[in-house]
Amino acid sequence: MFFGKPWSEWISLYSQSHTNRINRLTHLFGIPLVASSIIVLVLSIFLPALRTTGITMFMLGWLLQFIGHAFEGKKPEFFKDWRFLFVGLRWWLIKIRSGLF
Repeated sequence: MFFGKPWSEWISLYSQSHTNRINRLTHLFGIPLVASSIIVLVLSIFLPALRTTGITMFMLGWLLQFIGHAFEGKKPEFFKDWRFLFVGLRWWLIKIRSGLF
């Protein structure tokens, strides 16, 4: 459960805005870039030389995802509901594990 809905419902809703092949491809790279950039940015507190790398990864990851949504013709789900920011990584993991990218 996540905010009163089962994960399967969140994933299903998220999947509806990720049907285009190019959108899925940009998310294949964009989602892990954003997720790993957060780790790099936290590490940059202790290793300031990583800050530029983390910011670049974050921006590139989001750019890829917005490009994908331009091909999809749909706005990202988090524009409707901020909680979808936490669904994308789980959707990505499911796609990777099942080989559906």
